[in-house]
Amino acid sequence: MQRTTNISDDELELIQMRCNNATKGPWVSYVEGRNHTSGGNFIMTGGNNNRGEDIELIGATIADQEFIAHARQDIPRLINEIRRLKQLITDIKSS
Repeated sequence: MQRTTNISDDELELIQMRCNNATKGPWVSYVEGRNHTSGGNFIMTGGNNNRGEDIELIGATIADQEFIAHARQDIPRLINEIRRLKQLITDIKSS
C-alpha cells in the first residue's frame, strides 16, 4: 500500500539512519557473463581501499540486484534532494 501523505522529517531521519547503518558504499552489481566469467552474481561493497563483504542474493532477478546495489548510492541523493526542496518551500513561504 502506498502512502499518499508527505514524508515527515522524522521519516526522512529514519530512512537516513537505515542507510547510514548499512555497509558503506559504493555498492556495485556484478553479473556473471556481463562483468566476469566465473562465480555467481553478487554486489561488491566498499571502495578499492575499503572493501566490505560481498552481498549474494538468493532468488533475486538481475533487475532486483541492480536496484538494491544502486539504492546504496541513490537513497542518500534522494534524501538530500527532498531536504533541499523542503527548505526551498520553507524559504518561499517565509518570503
